[in-house]
Amino acid sequence: MGTQKNGNVVAIITMLFLFAMISFVTNLAAPIGVIWKNQEAFEGSNFLGMLGNMMNFLAYLFMGIPAGKLLAKIGYKKTALVAIAIGFFGVLIQFLSGIVGVGGVLCGLPANFYVYLLGAFVAGFSVCMLNTVVNPMLNLLGGGGNRGNQLVQLGGTANSLAGTLTPMLVGALIGQVTKDTAITDVNLVLYIALCVFAAAFFALAFIPIADPEQAQASTSKPEHSPWNFRHFVLGTVAIFVYVGIEVGIPGTLNFYLSDTSANGGGLDPKSATSIAGFVAGTYWFLMLIGRFFGSMIGGKVSSKTMLTCVASCAIVLVALSMFLPHTMTSMPVFTGSSFAVVDVPLAALLLVLCGLCTSIMWGGIFNLAVEGLGKYTSAASGIFMMMVVGGGILPLLQNWIADQTTYMSSYWVVIAGLAYILYYALRGSKNVNKNIPVD
Repeated sequence: MGTQKNGNVVAIITMLFLFAMISFVTNLAAPIGVIWKNQEAFEGSNFLGMLGNMMNFLAYLFMGIPAGKLLAKIGYKKTALVAIAIGFFGVLIQFLSGIVGVGGVLCGLPANFYVYLLGAFVAGFSVCMLNTVVNPMLNLLGGGGNRGNQLVQLGGTANSLAGTLTPMLVGALIGQVTKDTAITDVNLVLYIALCVFAAAFFALAFIPIADPEQAQASTSKPEHSPWNFRHFVLGTVAIFVYVGIEVGIPGTLNFYLSDTSANGGGLDPKSATSIAGFVAGTYWFLMLIGRFFGSMIGGKVSSKTMLTCVASCAIVLVALSMFLPHTMTSMPVFTGSSFAVVDVPLAALLLVLCGLCTSIMWGGIFNLAVEGLGKYTSAASGIFMMMVVGGGILPLLQNWIADQTTYMSSYWVVIAGLAYILYYALRGSKNVNKNIPVD
């Protein structure tokens, strides 16, 4: 019994690391994109700088449902090991982009940029698979019930913490970005990712973890699917939009503050990139705080009410950031170990506060969308994982608009997305297909 308990503790710690790695790998894309967009061949293109993020999330579209099927076929532990191995090679390819193809040109862009995009895509497969595994595995290790839910919430905290620290660490390593700045300047971050993936693989390989008992699958073809439920269909659109908003707000903000041209945030070129990293990291820190308090009140306040409130507040904050005059203000930022006060545009402060709002949207949308699905819930979860691709598509669209107009004008994409989420909370989440049998 003691050996099994110790094994579970190690497994839990390993899963928490993996939960953090999901956010760590995902949030590398935006700050590294600052490096690429400032190279001479990119001519400051925010669209091209955001392509790495796009490739990371594009993998969800291809791997969402297969990841769920792989989980059912080979089990939690083996799926996690495969995901970790793929993640290791994805980060390794990104590291090799600082070596392979350097100096070459392909279609007008540095050849090693395509190596980096491949690495981001491969890493995206890993992150998608890990997302499919870590939530149910933590619940399993906790024995389900309140203890299982507690571990899942703890995993979400680790995820948010990694999201907080990643842009800060990358920003601090880059320092002042010039056309000579290269991805090799953040090799330390990639080394850390490689080491954690390797350590997690070997730790998990020697930990005995039993899969939960699965209900015997029916051989008959189901009469219906999640797509027969209107509130689920509208919910998948809401998830697509939500992830795009969650990523687009801090990602574009990072580009805006790092930009030392007349279109940027007006920060000192010597510290703009590091401050941008701290500001973006503070957004993710507020998401951590929001998730913590959201888990405390979630049992007392309905998902519909919570989603309505945060979507409304986020619309107000983003609108104010767009229309208030450009003025500088002091803002406390989380630097990883403490807080410091920096001068940033007022718009940046307002956008960072959106982290409190976006923090609880995923859970609210998911709960409303799967309400009343019964036996179709597992299939719905795989479809939801595919819709995470919105985190790549909408920020790419947003930054294309930023290239054509201004950074602040690009936040119309976010406004439109938040308006849809508000509609979903108020009207679209109603289950109008209650006559479909779900037992």
